[in-house]
Amino acid sequence: MSLQGWYPLVLARDIAPGTSAGTRVEGKEFVAWRDDKGAPHVWEDRCPHRGMKMSFGFVRGDHIACLYHGWQYDTAGQCRYIPAHPDLDVPKTIKVPTFGVAESGGIVWGTFDAESEGAAPSPDLSGDITPLRTVFADCPAALLVERIPLTPLDGITPDVKATAERVIEIGLGDVTLIAGVQPVAEREAALHIVATGSPSADQLKRLAHWAEQLRRDAEQAATNEKIAEIAA
Repeated sequence: MSLQGWYPLVLARDIAPGTSAGTRVEGKEFVAWRDDKGAPHVWEDRCPHRGMKMSFGFVRGDHIACLYHGWQYDTAGQCRYIPAHPDLDVPKTIKVPTFGVAESGGIVWGTFDAESEGAAPSPDLSGDITPLRTVFADCPAALLVERIPLTPLDGITPDVKATAERVIEIGLGDVTLIAGVQPVAEREAALHIVATGSPSADQLKRLAHWAEQLRRDAEQAATNEKIAEIAA
């Protein structure tokens, strides 16, 4: 499956310098990590040596090392050091596939289409934001989005509009949320949600509870659909 455009992968606040996180897009596995200077990177989540997930490894400065045998890779994905052969001039063919990455609107984005690498994410989510939370749900991404206007907050019906591919704006009274939609797999999805401006602690708590209710509603809807399919 060809992955085109930009995909939200993780809330920026959830990946600190020197850490990594595994993620998936349409079932394909990637690792998002930050070097010690805070720059984000998005790679294929697989060490070329034995296939171990790079997200299980550890970051040291501007290198990330595989957990299995400690092979270290620089920010370009090139293997630079093999502990079992410390004096080896590592062949340039030992390299992890790397992808375009951007940080916008409090979210780290990845692009896996070579033609769009380096392009700015659309839209430009500039301005003040407050991270809310990421919602993971066992349902298709389209169903998770469909349930948003059907999940009220204190009697307020969410006002939903798409601002760009995989980006939606959600109006909840006097609060506006921006959500990046991640199709994790066929029946798995994530919403990376931030609030515009600076909502109060009480508002953030209520919004977090709403996001959890959205997850439950979407998963219940997915279960009902599955039961209907079996019964048909």
